[in-house]
Amino acid sequence: MYAKFATRMDNIKGSAIRALLKLADQPDIISFAGGFPAPEFFPVKEMELVSKKVLEEDGMAALQYGPTDGLPALRKHICKLMEPQHIKADISEILVTGGSQQGLDMAGMLFIDKGDVVITESPSYLGALNAFKAYEPVFVEIEMDEEGMLIDKLEEALEANKGKVKFIYTIPDFQNPTGRTMAIDRRKKMVELANKYGVYILEDNPYGSLRFEGEIHPAIKSFDTEGRVIYLGTMSKIFCPGLRLGWIYGSPEVINKFNLIKQGVDLQCNSMAQRECATFFDMYDINAHIAKIVETYRNRRDLMIKTIKETFPKGVSYTHPEGGLFLWVTLPEGIDSKDVFEKALEKKVAFVAGEPFYPNGGNANHFRLNYSNMPEDKIVEGTKRLGELLTEMLG
Repeated sequence: MYAKFATRMDNIKGSAIRALLKLADQPDIISFAGGFPAPEFFPVKEMELVSKKVLEEDGMAALQYGPTDGLPALRKHICKLMEPQHIKADISEILVTGGSQQGLDMAGMLFIDKGDVVITESPSYLGALNAFKAYEPVFVEIEMDEEGMLIDKLEEALEANKGKVKFIYTIPDFQNPTGRTMAIDRRKKMVELANKYGVYILEDNPYGSLRFEGEIHPAIKSFDTEGRVIYLGTMSKIFCPGLRLGWIYGSPEVINKFNLIKQGVDLQCNSMAQRECATFFDMYDINAHIAKIVETYRNRRDLMIKTIKETFPKGVSYTHPEGGLFLWVTLPEGIDSKDVFEKALEKKVAFVAGEPFYPNGGNANHFRLNYSNMPEDKIVEGTKRLGELLTEMLG
């Protein structure tokens, strides 16, 4: 059968993480690969009551079409969720999306023409890179240190690509994959540079509520003076990922554009899921729910780092995230983490090799570990196995 697909399909590859998750989806595998929340915190019993209440009190509306921008009651709760990050939003500035991943894809659709420049952290979130690649941009990577993107390097890139940059993509809080957090002064400076060079900032913040230590940092959006920051959020890491609910917060002009795109993509998000989420927030304390998640993830992070210190050989370094789901391991130059992964899988341990997180490839001597999904005993055992393997490989 003859079929000529769009040329953009040449740039769309299967997710490396999804492929690895299939390999790791075996009961005897200790998987540090996915960015999965801990399923024991899914409020199953509460959602039984919530679903019953929604169907009994608002069943016909819950099963009917709804507004493209989302259920007003849910958007009110979303505004409250962002308040700790010094954001004061109105529901008219919120668009509900099918997880933040849909927001990333729609941002690519809205901004990127073939050959446009997208600036990202190096490394960056693989799911965002895959979403943007469909629109054929040129990626310019900016180095990071422990306080996030290097602002002097960002300014150099903006100057060198003046007139070509569409947006800066950043995950400022507990970045995926490194777990690093951007310093507050760099957030302010990024906004100043965006204003100076006339570009947008796409602030992706799935993990901001999952802080284990220190003070919550104001969102980059909180420093926005010209409507140049577009904020993406999600319910997936703090509530129920299976509901596939996220949001975009931006200026009315930007939200109107996204609204038009969403009308063409899927008309709206699931009416029932939106009502269930809003009703849960009405009936239960979401902040108390998040606090329980944070306590467990903090303990699991501490346990993984303790075991790394005890078992990993010299020459291997790692980040110490203040929150979120991930830490980032750096191996000596010349060691390919894909080789380590293959040997680790023989020991029934999985993680994600680092190279796919770099938009332009290279940097194979890194890998990402997730500590949110595995119970404590498996974190210790799996990390020990990796330590033993790395000791064997590095001598």
